[in-house]
Amino acid sequence: MTLFPKDSPETIFPADPRLTAYALGELEGDELARIEAAVAADPALQAAVAELRAFSGDLATALNDEQLAEPVDGDLRAPSPKTRRGWVPPFPVHYFATAAAACFAVVVWINHDRSSPALEKATAADEESKGVAHLSESDHRLQLARKATAAPIASPVLAPETKDSVAALHEMPPLPTVGVGAGSLSGRGFEAPTPAVSSQQGMGFGSALGAAPTKDLGSARLSFVGRTTATPDSFAAAESYATQADNTQRTVASEPLSTFSIDVDTASYSNVRRFLTSGRLPPRDAVRVEELVNYFPYRYEAPTSDVPFAAHLEVASAPWAPAHRLVRIGLKGRELDAATRPAANLVFLIDVSGSMNSANKLPLVKESLRLLVERLRPDDRVAIVTYAGSSGLALPSTPASQKRDILAALEELSPNGSTNGAMGIHLAYDIAKANFATGGLNRVILCTDGDFNVGVSQPAELTRLIQEKAKSRVFLSVFGFGMGNLKDSTLESLADQGNGAYGYIDTRREAEKVFIEQLEGTLATIAKDVKVQVEFNPARVASYRLVGYENRILAKEDFNNDAVDAGDIGAGHTVTALYEIVPVGVGSDGAVRPMVDALKYQMPAPVAKRRTDDTEVVPPLAELLTVKVRYKSPEGDVSRKQEFPLIDTGGPFTEASRDFRFAAAVAAWGMVLRDSPHRGSATFEQVLGWAESGLGDDAGGHRGEFVQLVRRSAELSR
Repeated sequence: MTLFPKDSPETIFPADPRLTAYALGELEGDELARIEAAVAADPALQAAVAELRAFSGDLATALNDEQLAEPVDGDLRAPSPKTRRGWVPPFPVHYFATAAAACFAVVVWINHDRSSPALEKATAADEESKGVAHLSESDHRLQLARKATAAPIASPVLAPETKDSVAALHEMPPLPTVGVGAGSLSGRGFEAPTPAVSSQQGMGFGSALGAAPTKDLGSARLSFVGRTTATPDSFAAAESYATQADNTQRTVASEPLSTFSIDVDTASYSNVRRFLTSGRLPPRDAVRVEELVNYFPYRYEAPTSDVPFAAHLEVASAPWAPAHRLVRIGLKGRELDAATRPAANLVFLIDVSGSMNSANKLPLVKESLRLLVERLRPDDRVAIVTYAGSSGLALPSTPASQKRDILAALEELSPNGSTNGAMGIHLAYDIAKANFATGGLNRVILCTDGDFNVGVSQPAELTRLIQEKAKSRVFLSVFGFGMGNLKDSTLESLADQGNGAYGYIDTRREAEKVFIEQLEGTLATIAKDVKVQVEFNPARVASYRLVGYENRILAKEDFNNDAVDAGDIGAGHTVTALYEIVPVGVGSDGAVRPMVDALKYQMPAPVAKRRTDDTEVVPPLAELLTVKVRYKSPEGDVSRKQEFPLIDTGGPFTEASRDFRFAAAVAAWGMVLRDSPHRGSATFEQVLGWAESGLGDDAGGHRGEFVQLVRRSAELSR
């Protein structure tokens, strides 16, 4: 199998390195035609190209205007006016052009220790000598770079749009300083052979990432970042992810029940995609396997009765451990469309703080919500609440029939100030309750990067606030935007406590998936507090492991406790969970153990259980397991239960359904990305083969995109 066939279909993202090369005129031939066609068809790509060209032009102009000497015949002389604009000066300015032409980004990062008295004194003296009373952040960092390189360069005067672009780059966290071996930057590409840098925090792929050429500047440094230069940890140094250890094998003899809350969050997948399309492997804790698997819709049949969902069970051999069995539990929610769903009372809660001032934050929020507004019914209502240093009502609750007013209010939003999210949450829920639609859909839609830094800002305090607000029966959906300071763990927690889902929107295409393709599921909840409990048959199963859902595990007693919160299912949503099972007689390492005669006195006697109709039955020994699902109606407080038994007929992985094979491939990909000790024989190459065998009718192209991301993962791990 060829891992990177030349004629394979391609998906172009705004962060794709080839887009920068296209913007700078560095592509030609077939590749130029492909990228050009993609840009012509996608407004988001057009905007990205325009921004890249503007930034490149402004930065080149500002830097080339510096009074640097030009080497001619071994001497130094000032460039003539005729050659000044076109001249490429020596290091470090020359590298801005060469590195940008071949890489997806060129990052200038000055990291100085503000607590260093010596540096502060030097900086103050430098500013005083130049008569500068105040420097912008971008000017200040550029000045420090010049001072560190000992180049007698005057402080440039940047155009406002240039300063914005530089400030956007400054949102990138500091990169690790690494040693530089023999290498060079030459021609049209970044072709420096560099020593390997060991990966950090459990990336553990066996092969290290390449290091970027970095000039050590003491308290400041200038780094040129290629596609695999920075580790994911440095790329996301200001981002936060909850640390979770992988679930382990549990023995049925001691723990016959496995209980967890369902999860329809999908943020991890699009966030991982953001890392990969930016040329970096994601940090381990950003990869939540269940969210990768549940990102994709599966062809499960919808319920035909009045129950909110149907269950679909399947079992086959585990592809990464063929001696083990893999069980898939699939739930399919009842489907609604715009005509059959109840009217919606929505409040857009939008972060307009200064941290939202970049193209993939507030502008993308506006674009995403415009897509939603265009799909609403005339009897739906929308209010807009904003928050920064304080909160405000940008638009009172307005019928969606007045679409023009809603869109105009969105367009007027601009970023400014600090982030007092708690004040915005209070106001948004107040507006939602004041316009509560009895029997309708009442939901707050929070759009933010999660960087709460004023007022109630600690995750635990914010979580308690949302827990209290959720009692109003107003649901909460949380969508993360942007990069560099994404507070993933906080946003996930808020969505969990607010009876809603957490998604991450990195592109317009993702916004279309959430607010067009899956709109009814985004708005309408058909079941809440959905819990799953699996009872394993000790005659068939020696041990089991739940793949993913590490932060959704519940105590067995929680299953029947209606006071314990759990996840919710939206209209038409599919939920998938996988169990890796070690059959009786097979070791956890896959080796078949010698069989002995059954022990007469040690064999556990079948235990009777009582059904809801008060009849007593004995679990059939042929069953592998029984899945129990407990849920509440969206307006109810008392749960109901359904049960579904599963018999294993011993089928191999190759004969499993396409959905089964694809879900297994996605789970294996997540385990490899996490460097899970339970990944068995799984590799990126094997994942690719399993995924391609499960593509089927790829509506929306999401599975095809996944194949491309697997290829990118393999490339970056080399």
